Amino acid sequence: MKLIIAEKPDQGAKLAAPFPHKKKSGFIEIAPNELFPKGALLTWAIGHLCELVAPEEYDARWKKWSLSTLPIIPSQFKHRVMKSKWKQFQIIKELVHKREIEEIIMAGDAEREGEAIIRIILQLCKTNKKMKRLWISSLTPKSVVKGFQQLLDEKETRNIYYEALSRACADWLVGINISRAYTLLLRQKGISDVFSAGRVQTPTLALIVKREKEIENFRSEPFWEVNAIFNMNGKRYEGKWHKEGETRLSDQKLANKIAEFCRGKEARVQSVEKERKELQPPYLFNLSSLQATANKMYKFSPQKTLDIAQKLYVKGIISYPRSDSSFVTKEEAALFPETLQKLSNFEQYQSYFPLPFQSIANNKRYVNEKKVTDHYAIIPTEQVVNPEKLSAEEQKIYNLIVLRLIAAHYDNAIFDYTTVHTLVDERASFISKGKEQIQEGWRKVIYDKSEKAGDEEQDLPPLEEKEKGNVEEANVKEGKTQPPKRYTEGQLITLMKTCGKHLEDKELVKVLNSTEGLGTEATRAGIIGVLKDRKYIEIKKNQVFATDKGKLLIEAVGASILASPEMTAKWEKRLHEIGEGKAEAQAFMEQAKRLAVSLIEEAKEKSVTWNFEGYSLEAFKTKSPSKKRTGIGTKMGKCKKCDGDIINKGTFYGCTNYKTKNCTFTVSKKILGKTISQANVKKVLKDGKSGLIKGFKKGDKSFDAFLIYNEKEEKIVFSFAEGKQ
Repeated sequence: MKLIIAEKPDQGAKLAAPFPHKKKSGFIEIAPNELFPKGALLTWAIGHLCELVAPEEYDARWKKWSLSTLPIIPSQFKHRVMKSKWKQFQIIKELVHKREIEEIIMAGDAEREGEAIIRIILQLCKTNKKMKRLWISSLTPKSVVKGFQQLLDEKETRNIYYEALSRACADWLVGINISRAYTLLLRQKGISDVFSAGRVQTPTLALIVKREKEIENFRSEPFWEVNAIFNMNGKRYEGKWHKEGETRLSDQKLANKIAEFCRGKEARVQSVEKERKELQPPYLFNLSSLQATANKMYKFSPQKTLDIAQKLYVKGIISYPRSDSSFVTKEEAALFPETLQKLSNFEQYQSYFPLPFQSIANNKRYVNEKKVTDHYAIIPTEQVVNPEKLSAEEQKIYNLIVLRLIAAHYDNAIFDYTTVHTLVDERASFISKGKEQIQEGWRKVIYDKSEKAGDEEQDLPPLEEKEKGNVEEANVKEGKTQPPKRYTEGQLITLMKTCGKHLEDKELVKVLNSTEGLGTEATRAGIIGVLKDRKYIEIKKNQVFATDKGKLLIEAVGASILASPEMTAKWEKRLHEIGEGKAEAQAFMEQAKRLAVSLIEEAKEKSVTWNFEGYSLEAFKTKSPSKKRTGIGTKMGKCKKCDGDIINKGTFYGCTNYKTKNCTFTVSKKILGKTISQANVKKVLKDGKSGLIKGFKKGDKSFDAFLIYNEKEEKIVFSFAEGKQ
C-alpha cells in the first residue's frame, strides 16, 4: 500500500477526488483501484508543519539579545514540529510507520517549498521507506491521474530540496544575526525599537526608501508652454512650441512674447512623419504580472491576488499560480482549443469568438519549452467554470487569466503614429502628435480603461507638407514639474522582479534576470507583508510610503551590500546551481556563515559614525507609563502559528516570538471600523472563534461576523453570521 502526503487539506481532497475514497480524521482512505491495486492512504501537512528551532534551543546563552553572543551560528540546523500543528504531525507519523505502507508519495506543491515541507516532515518521522514524487501543475482529475501514472523517483527532485533548505537556513543566519546586531547597536543610540533585517526585505525596503528620499528632496519648479491652434484651409489642429525638442520655458515673459508673436501669423506644414507600429498581444500571466495587473485594475494587494488564485487552483480551474514562467509547452497548447471551445459557451466571452487563430501551438511567443521551468504560465484549465458561479473577487482574477489566453489567439493591434512639424512665420517651430488605430486586434479582448492618450496625442486631419494656413489662437499654459510617483503595491512586485536594472555589474544583472530578482514568485507578496508588519512601510490609497522607522534602518545600513540586490543576485545564482546539482549546499552554507560574521562587523563599524539628525528619536523609545495605562504586554493566549504568546502590543496583538523566530502572527485592534476587544482575541486563541461582533463596515454596507482562525491560510478571517455579509 502507498501513502500520499499532500501539502494542505484542500489539495489532498483534490488528489483523492478521481478515486473512490472515504474521509477519516486527518487522512483519506482510497479504495483499491486500477492505479492503486492495494488502495492508498492520503494525508496532508497544514502548510509549514515544521520550523527551524529558535537560537536558545541550540545554546541557552543565545536567548538573551547581546552583542557579545553574536554571531549565532549553529553547528547543525534543526527543525521541530510547530506546537499548534502537533496533532496532524502525529497522524502523518503514525501512517508513515504503518507496516502495510511500502511506498510514500510526496505530493507537496511542485516547487522548492513544497519539496522541503514534505521532506522535513519525513525526516522528523525517521523513515527509510521508498519514496516517489508527484509533480503536477494542475489539480483537474485528468492531471491528477496522469501525475500518479508518471511519478518521479525522489532522486530527481532531491536537489531542489537541498536548494530550499540552503535558502531557509542561510536566510535564518542573516536574519537572526543582522536583526539582533542592528537592534542592539541602535539601542546604544537611544532607539529602543526592534529592527528586523534580511537578505530580501532590506534591499526591497532600500528601493522604497530611495524613492521616498527622491520625493522628499524634489523641488517643484514652474514652467510655461506655448500652445497654438492652426487652420490649414479649414483643417484645424493643435501644436506645441518647441526648440530642439524642448517645449518647456522657465521664463514666463518669453513664453508670452512667443505667443504674442505667433497670433494671426501665417503657418506652414514643414513635414509630416508617419510611423506604423504593431503591438503584439501580451504574454500569458506569471504570478508577478498577474499581481501587478490585479493591483492596477482592482487595487488588490499582491497577497490578496495570490490568495484568490490559490483558491481557483484548488478548485481545479486554473493552473499552479506560483509560476515564474509566461510560457507553456506544446502539450498544454494542444489543450487550448478544447478549453476555449468550452469558454465560448459562456455569455461574457461569446463576443470574442470565433477566434482569428484557432491554435497557437506553433507560436513561440507563447509556446517555448526552454522557458518553462518548474511550472508553465498561469492558464485556465480544461475544467472550465461559468464565472458567474464564482465570488465577485474570484470572477475578476479568473476573468483576467481567461482573457489573456483569448487575446493570445488574436492579431496584433496596429497603430499609425503621426508627427506634424509646423513653422510659424518661418521662425517659430511647433510639433503636433496624433495616433490612429488601423487594426484593433487583441485590444478587442483586453483594453485597459486606465489607459489615457498622451497629452500631445489628438485626432489629426489629413495634412501634407508645404500646406499653408494661419495661427487661429496662441496661448500660454503654466505647469509645475512633478516629483517621482510613489510605487503602488503592484509596481513594487514588478520592481522586485526586475531589480537587476539597479545594478551596474552586467553579469549580476544577467543573474537576476535569469533567476527571479528579489524574492521568488511565491514569496514577494509575503515580503511586502513583512515590511508592513514591521512598520517599515504603510499602504495608503494603494501607494507605498516608507515610514520613519524604515528610513532610519536604511540610513543605518547605508551602502552595505545588505541593502543592495547584489547579494541576492549572488545567492540566487549559487542556489540555482544547488537545485541543478552543480554546486554543494555545504560550501554555500560556509559562505553564508562568513557573510553573517562580515555583516555584523560592518554594522559595528558603521554605528560609530551614525548620525540621525532630522529623525524624532523619541518616537522609537518605549514609554513605560503608557504600558500600564493601555495594558501593553498583557498576555492574550498561545500563538496559533508557533509556541509563543500573543500579547497586547499597543496598536495590535502580536507574538512574543516576533524577534527570535520572525513569527508574523498578528491580530489588528481595529478591523473594518470595529475595535476588537481583548475578550474576543482571547476567545479566538482559546476556542478558535470569537463571539459575534456587530457592525463591521465595508463601504456603505455593514455586517455582523465571527472572527475565526483559518489553519489553511494561517490567519484570522471572517465567519459570517447566518450566512449574511
